[in-house]
Amino acid sequence: MVSPILPLVLEEVELRRQGRRILGPVSLTLGGDGITVVMGPNGAGKTSLLRAMHGLERINRGRVIWQGDADVVRARQAFVFQTPVLMRRSVLDCIAYPLILDGLARKEARARAETAAREVGLGVTLAAPASVLSGGERQKMALARALIRAPEVLFLDEPCANLDLHSTAEIEQVLTAARDHGTRIVMSTHNVGQARRLADDILFLFDGRLREAGSGDAFFDGPGTPEAKAHINGDLLS
Repeated sequence: MVSPILPLVLEEVELRRQGRRILGPVSLTLGGDGITVVMGPNGAGKTSLLRAMHGLERINRGRVIWQGDADVVRARQAFVFQTPVLMRRSVLDCIAYPLILDGLARKEARARAETAAREVGLGVTLAAPASVLSGGERQKMALARALIRAPEVLFLDEPCANLDLHSTAEIEQVLTAARDHGTRIVMSTHNVGQARRLADDILFLFDGRLREAGSGDAFFDGPGTPEAKAHINGDLLS
């Protein structure tokens, strides 16, 4: 039996840039299953928190603790950026690329990539270069590429930013299906409606600090801080 890489524990994690604190200190434990939504105004530290969890940021203080060997942990998580990373390949080969890196035969990898593309609603010609995709199509491609290895944990930074309502709905369906199949999802969003629809639990950041953490229902029914209440109401925070 494969041992899980969760829970993920952050102990007094702090990030600084040019002497300025941009995150922390943050302590939390991420375990179980479901979708965690990271919320907060611009500059609150949402992206920095996701990147610190995933290992993309070198922290200045504290510890990020996964369960298991570093190589195993790295292989069993994925990250979808707000602006997807494109390769100079066809759409199909971009999606298949992680499997090819794992040593899967190209034919089998491309067959599985076709299935993954359909599952995210990517209805373009898969032989086309990835560079011709629209913004929504690029995000779907990035999501298919991230999910093709069935990661235990998936991080997403504003996955539906600037997408139309139809594309947003399709991506939300993919995320809930991935959650139901056992992928632990941690995502940031500015969209309060999306957070209400998707969040099993909420992490609310303000000024680089974790101000609230709890179930989505409890957060929206009665936010515990003035900043969270203002954010839900759409008020400006400074």
